[in-house]
Amino acid sequence: MQKNIAALLCAVAVGLSATAFAQTPAAPKSTNPYLQNVPAPTPNLFTVMPKGTGSLAGSTPWAMTPMPTAEQKRQLMKAMLPMLSNMGLNIRDVMNYMTTKYQAKAGLSFDEVVESMTLRANQINLKLVGHSPMIKDIQAVLGDTTSPRMEVFHFCDIAAGREIMRLVPESIVYLPCRIAVMEDDKKNIWLLTLDWDMAWLDSINGSMGITPELAKMAIDMRDKMDNAMRAGANGDL
Repeated sequence: MQKNIAALLCAVAVGLSATAFAQTPAAPKSTNPYLQNVPAPTPNLFTVMPKGTGSLAGSTPWAMTPMPTAEQKRQLMKAMLPMLSNMGLNIRDVMNYMTTKYQAKAGLSFDEVVESMTLRANQINLKLVGHSPMIKDIQAVLGDTTSPRMEVFHFCDIAAGREIMRLVPESIVYLPCRIAVMEDDKKNIWLLTLDWDMAWLDSINGSMGITPELAKMAIDMRDKMDNAMRAGANGDL
């Protein structure tokens, strides 16, 4: 079964929680020469994160959440990254956890994959609102003719996008939704997107404040993206 970012975050959260409760301050260096080189405790999420904003159900529509300070962000990453490293994950592993991807059937051309994907998206009211042919910029700006073909397609469900942003305006940085189509080193064609799987929230008390309405919209959006990607990978249309 394909893993997703939820499994990673849950593992990190469990590890950080255990670390936070188990840590005790190191003894002063002057009292014990054997503790001279013991590192200071790693910051933990309980002291780094600002207080939560409460339930989404009672939030003001379109209201921005107070911005964490640069130091809070730095400390959060400082607390998380050692856990990722201890799990044996490098940056490629982390990005792989964050991605949903499908390999296109052998024999399908790049253009056939794109055509099937965009036709299916149109059928399910997923509007194509942008297209970034990155390979053309790589070739034109860098003079690179050896990189594999890669293009990014931007899709939007206008009604769902509006409702999501009403409750979480910051979600605009993830919108519109993107599907990348690219070749790998062996000229295999892949379709990739950000992993929107929300099933892991079922195991968290209160589902982090997400309302049933917001969850349904996010799941519907993910299902539409997945539908379009699978159509492209299979060359269905």
